[in-house]
Amino acid sequence: MAEGHQVLTCAPPTEEQVIKDLRNLGVDFCPLPMARNSIDPRGDLQLARRMKQLFEAQKPDLVFSYTIKPVIYGSLVARWCGIPSAAMITGLGKTFSGISRQDRAVEKIVRLLYRVSLRRANPVFFQNPDDLQLFWRAGLVKRDNRPTMIPGSGVDLDFFTPRPFPKQPSFLLLARMIAAKGIPEYVAAAKILRRKYPFVRIRMAGFITTGSGSITAQQIEDWQRDAGVEFLGGLDDVRPALTNTSVYVLPSWYREGIPRSILEAMAMGRPIITTDAPGCRETVRPDENGFLVPERDAEALANAMIKFVEQPELIEKMGTASRLLAEQRFDVRRVNNIILHRLGLRQSAANPSVRKISSSS
Repeated sequence: MAEGHQVLTCAPPTEEQVIKDLRNLGVDFCPLPMARNSIDPRGDLQLARRMKQLFEAQKPDLVFSYTIKPVIYGSLVARWCGIPSAAMITGLGKTFSGISRQDRAVEKIVRLLYRVSLRRANPVFFQNPDDLQLFWRAGLVKRDNRPTMIPGSGVDLDFFTPRPFPKQPSFLLLARMIAAKGIPEYVAAAKILRRKYPFVRIRMAGFITTGSGSITAQQIEDWQRDAGVEFLGGLDDVRPALTNTSVYVLPSWYREGIPRSILEAMAMGRPIITTDAPGCRETVRPDENGFLVPERDAEALANAMIKFVEQPELIEKMGTASRLLAEQRFDVRRVNNIILHRLGLRQSAANPSVRKISSSS
């Protein structure tokens, strides 16, 4: 917007406050019908038709899509309409985990859709090297796509700032309530930890969703009773919860891009425990700002948490290192500059023509 471009955002219906905030920035919002966690050919066809109607009516100069369905269908429809497109791969999700037979079957279909839809996308951004290597080796992107690495979506270092640590050790997980985020392992580790140190607070927060692998409200109630895990529900502002946290934990095996929640915790000066998995491992320098643990290993996770309880001096030391790493690598202004330059949107000073960008997510 500061460069003089017009921006239209397209996404599933959202809270009215989000729409107001966007419009206060001068950004229009257009709702798109999209089932995030389901494979429904009829619903996806409806999504593609709505995109086509939107692109033909708005005639954007560029379509910039991110997350799986918008990348696939947004890039395809932009190509049909003769509109240049760019894409951001923000992680591959549970589908590429290969855990179940259904996941492996769906992965084959998704790979084919990526191969077709990304043929003209330029550039294609990746948030971690594992995803870039997978797409390159599978032929899903080629040199003409100008594949570009960026350090996640970045974090606002002025909004998320360091805060003093609570007096008692406490751990926090922030995620959508799905198993692939490592929530069952987190609860199992909580049971191990609290048997030895019952005074430690172990909390989690996030919105309860529906679909395959979702955690139910009943499961959460059982865990609160049996494991002593506190559930904070869905949070619109995570900063108070992070302020009351000593160490941030995300034992995900979801095939993340780079988890935004980890970056926010790092910006607030919190040590990190996460998995040695794509996207997650990019946020931790082992023994410097936190620990990496194997995927789906509750005992290893509990041992990492115990280190902070038994060696509390590590909390402040590693928290300081987290903030420094966030400043060095994950500043949102740095990330945005890379994206804008790569998209050619920093040219308005030399070329005052206004471009209309449609961003679908």
